[in-house]
Amino acid sequence: MAPREGDEVMGDELQPREGQCPRGQPQPHVRCTRKDAARYAILPGDWARVDRMREFLDDVQDIAFNREMKSIVGSYRGVRVMCVSTGMGGASTGIAVEELHNVGVECMIRIGSCGALQPEVGMGDLVVLSGVVRDDGASRAYVGENYPAVPDTDVLMAEVQTARELGLPFHVGLGRSHDSFYTDREEDIDRYWHDRGVLGADMETSALFTIGRLRRVRCGSILNVVSLYGGDLASEINAYTGAEDKAAQGERNEITLALETVVRLEHYRKAGE
Repeated sequence: MAPREGDEVMGDELQPREGQCPRGQPQPHVRCTRKDAARYAILPGDWARVDRMREFLDDVQDIAFNREMKSIVGSYRGVRVMCVSTGMGGASTGIAVEELHNVGVECMIRIGSCGALQPEVGMGDLVVLSGVVRDDGASRAYVGENYPAVPDTDVLMAEVQTARELGLPFHVGLGRSHDSFYTDREEDIDRYWHDRGVLGADMETSALFTIGRLRRVRCGSILNVVSLYGGDLASEINAYTGAEDKAAQGERNEITLALETVVRLEHYRKAGE
C-alpha cells in the first residue's frame, strides 16, 4: 500500500503517523489493528446493522465490539470488506473515521437512515449524497464552515451507476447533517432546508465527508429514508426498527448498493494498476 499523507517511511517499513497506536496494537475505540483492516469499510451507524450485514458476506469474522462500535470483516464477491458501526452522531463517527484511517482503510461508505425533506422522496427510497450542509459540531471542530462536505467523485459516480444498474429507487443530491432531533425549532429548520432543495437529513455524513477529505480517505454516503417529509418522526422510526416494510427493504437495498459499489471500485482499482 502506498504511503498516505502524514505517514513516515523508514526503509521499506510504513511507520504510523503521529497519534497512531504502535503497529499491532488496537485503536482505542474501534479496537481494530492493521491486521484486521480491509481497503474498504462499510459504516452503518447502528451496530445491529452490522449483524444484519452478515448474511451478505462470506467468511465473516468478528473483530471487536466496544461501546457503540461493532466490527466484522468478510468477503463479498471476492473483495475483502470491513463493516464497522460508528454510533449515532458526528462525534463518534469522527472517531471511527480517524481510527480506521490509522489502520489503513482507504475507502469508507456510510449506510444510514435519514428523514426526507422533499415530498417526492419516498419511504425506503435511497438518497445518494453529493454534498452535505454542515450543521454538526464535529466537522466544524476540524475546519471552517466554508470548507465543503462532499464525497469522493469516483465513489459517488460508482454509487450512482450501480444504483441505476440494480434498478433501485434512489435520488442524488444534497443532505443536511445535524446534532439533535428535539430542538424547539425542528419544523422551521426542516422547512428552511426543504425550500433550498435539500433531500434529507442525517447526523453523521458531514463528519465523514469532512474528516475523510482532510485525511485523504475516499468516502461516500447512502441513506435509507425512514421518515417522510411532514410525517411523524417518532412513529415512523419505531415502525422501521422492527417491521418488514418499505424502510426495512430500503436497508437491504442500501447494503447491496454499498457492497456492489465496493466491487466496482475494486475493479476500477485493479484496471488502473
